[in-house]
Parts: sequence; structure tokens; C-alpha cells
Amino acid sequence: MVIQRIIYAFGHRTMPLLSCNPHTTQAIRSMSSEVLATESSDKGMIILNRPKALNAINLEMVRKIYKHLKKCEKTKSLMIIKGTGEKSFCAGGDVRAVVEAGPTEESKSFFRDEYTTNALIGNYKIPYIALIDGITMGGGVGLSVHGKYRVATERTLFAMPETAIGLFPDVGGSYFLPRLEGKIGLYLGLTGFRLKGEDVLKAGIATHFCESSKLSDLESALLNCPDADEVPEILSKFNTPSNKPFVLTPQMEQINKCFSAESVEEIVENLKKDGSEWATKTIQTMSKMSPTSLKVTFRQLELGSKLSLPQCLNMEYRMVVRHLENSDFKEGVRALLIDKDQKPKWNPTTLEAVTEERVQSFFDKLPDTEELKL
Repeated sequence: MVIQRIIYAFGHRTMPLLSCNPHTTQAIRSMSSEVLATESSDKGMIILNRPKALNAINLEMVRKIYKHLKKCEKTKSLMIIKGTGEKSFCAGGDVRAVVEAGPTEESKSFFRDEYTTNALIGNYKIPYIALIDGITMGGGVGLSVHGKYRVATERTLFAMPETAIGLFPDVGGSYFLPRLEGKIGLYLGLTGFRLKGEDVLKAGIATHFCESSKLSDLESALLNCPDADEVPEILSKFNTPSNKPFVLTPQMEQINKCFSAESVEEIVENLKKDGSEWATKTIQTMSKMSPTSLKVTFRQLELGSKLSLPQCLNMEYRMVVRHLENSDFKEGVRALLIDKDQKPKWNPTTLEAVTEERVQSFFDKLPDTEELKL
């Protein structure tokens, strides 16, 4: 649920309610000024409406989204989710507020409700279409990647950069990252590498690619289709990727070789043996990350490859509660997002100093009454 910049609370200003489609009669109501819900007789839509905050989500927004998703699953034929503005679908969550609050019930509630929403999306009973136009990170990934359809544009910017702030790729990262081709998921999870535009499709994260100038036409076609069975055909019609090769194709052999390892330390050794400019830069990137986060993420994705999405989210909830209690998370947010000195003081400072016992502590079960239990 992480975002790469500070998100400030903007309160609940009155915002104009925007009709998404002039050809469809829709009742548009505000669930809060930060989440807009639109409804027609048989279609549902959720609009994340914090453009100045890059549509970052908070606890109230997550609860409103979940409530509307539950309602529409029973009464509508399809659901569309998108963000307001041209910069961001959803850049994540308000990590500054979470860190400053500490391991409080409200912070835990944010993650509980967010992960519960991710699980609902992963098992949604009607077509779920996420228009991931712009920045899609952390919590924005959780609101999109588990749905059946994810439409990227040339403005899409995808990343899971959590290890840079002492966290781990949550919102189901343990489920979808290991299921990408080869070792791409582990590479993305450990390094926070950013994918742009068509490469989000070619990595297997998006299901379709549509030019941003055509999004309104795609939206109209979806909202006007008489039968949800036509959704695949409509999406296919607007799917216009080029033949340009995937950005990581030149490094795929190296990624698969170097990241096929039994530990993070072994990955670093493999990169050193590789010795290429790419490998050297990858080592430099990983050296900036929290050593604890790197080793916890490695274990997380290893375990997640064998678990269902609900099981992954149950595991991640244990992990995030432990991070709230005692980890590099607070220091990472301070250094990168609050003071912005870019000099986090990780504890411990090396991979070798992160013990097996320390890694395992993040995965230990919580008291039975505190478990997520999806």
C-alpha cells in the first residue's frame, strides 16, 4: 500500500460529481468527496477522487470502496474502477499517517480492510475492469491486479517499491509476483523496478493496453454494452499494443539466472559474478534497500508461490502488524518521505546480520483473535 511521496490529508471538500458517460443515464452519488460511485440500472463504477494526492487511499476510502463493491456484486452486471485526473490511478496509501500512528487499532484496521477488499476483488463474481491510467503503486496495485481485467495506457507507471521504505510488497504481492514469468516478480519485488506503459502488459500485470485518448470511448462501450458477456470482445477491440519488445527482454536470461537462488545473499553473489553494467546497477539499487525487508520479501514470495490469494493476505497481515511493531518501516518513511534526507539508518545494516530468527518473526501467527482469517 506504499506510495513514493508524502500524502497529506486533504479533508472532505465538496467536489463536483462528474457524469462518466453522456450516453448512459446514471445516478451519481458521493460516497465521500474522495470516492465517487456512479450507477446505472445495471453497471457500477468507483472513481478514486483525490487527484492532488495522486488518488492515494485511506481507511475511510477503503471502507467505502468495499461497501460499494459488495452492493454492486449482487445488483450490477459489471464494475469499473478508475482514478480522477491524468497522473494517477492510485499511488498507494498514506504511509506517513500509518507510521505516525504506529501499531494502533486504526492502523491495523486500515490493513485489515484493505486486504479484505483485495480478497473480494480477487474473487469478484461480475467482470471487474480497472483502468490503470497513470501511477499504479502499492495500494493501487491491490485495487487492480487481482481483478479479471486491468487496462494500462501509455501513462501507466507500475512499481512495488516497498523495500526502499523498510516494508514489503503487500496487498497480495506474495500471490501475484511469484506467478509472473520466470523471476520477474522477485526482481520487481526486491528492486522496486518501474514498468511503464505497454511494459505493464508485457510483464503480465495488465491484461490489455489502450491509448489514453481512447479511454473515454472504451468506458462508453463498456457502460453501454447490453450484456456483460461482451466485455472481452470490447476490451479486445480497444487493445492496441505495439510490437515493441518488453523492456526487460535483454536482461531476462540474467534475471532468471541471478535471481534463481536460495537466498538474497546468493542473488547478490550471482550479480557480482555476472559483472555486467546491469548487474552492477542492480547491486547498487539493492544496497539502498532495507536488508531486513529484502530478506523478508524473499521469504514472502517463496511462501506465496504455493498459497492462495486469501492465504497470502492472511500471511501479509501478520507481517504488516509485525512491521508496525518493530521494523525498518518507520525509519524508511522518515528518511524517504518525511525528512527526505535519503539516508535511512537500517537496523541491521547488512544482509548477513539479519538472522533467520528475525526473518521468521515476521511470519509468526498472531493471537487467534487478531488473525485476519480470510
